[in-house]
Amino acid sequence: MKSLEELVNKEEPFIEVINDWVSKAKNPVLVLPPSDNCAQVLINVQVTTRSILGSLAYHTGGVLIDHGWIRVLGSGSKDFPRDVFSWNSDSNKSGLYLVADDAAGGFYAINGGAFPGQTNSIYYWAPDSMEWENLELKFSDFFSWLLSGDLNSFYEGIRWESWQEDMSRISTDQCGTFYPFLWTEQGNCNTSSRGVVPISEALTLKYDLLSKMQ
Repeated sequence: MKSLEELVNKEEPFIEVINDWVSKAKNPVLVLPPSDNCAQVLINVQVTTRSILGSLAYHTGGVLIDHGWIRVLGSGSKDFPRDVFSWNSDSNKSGLYLVADDAAGGFYAINGGAFPGQTNSIYYWAPDSMEWENLELKFSDFFSWLLSGDLNSFYEGIRWESWQEDMSRISTDQCGTFYPFLWTEQGNCNTSSRGVVPISEALTLKYDLLSKMQ
């Protein structure tokens, strides 16, 4: 285990890179202040602040993108009461490191060996699919894309008509749920019955359904 002194890079902290990217972002971005527990989160994660992931864990409480539609994990805050380490401890999914999720119940994770091929690539588990998709992006490129990429095109078929209005009713610990499920033939983001559930419940349910299908 590396110490806090070894993990905090004072000469080249990537928080300066993050701040620069945020200042130039094309999508709405809210960087939350770090929690009082940020040092312990960084120690637990064991990634230096000379990386985007380490800087997010130490210098931010998380990042909310596009009106809160996407939630990138950091050290947690009152507005985002999950941190990147405890969220992965709670999820207990071997070979995957969850780094972000969205208000529709989609999950982003770093491949740590769960999938064949190159590790450290970002995978996305969309609400309208029962398979993880390789986005073929490293975490730094993924974060940059979240800030300035075409999210409307990416989320076509997943965002319902009033999604922006509904963001105020979906907390960072929750996500939307649909019935019929979006991954079924009957599922549709605008016609399926929508509700709100804890994000942990949505993740567990999806894994349970996947295990029954295999």
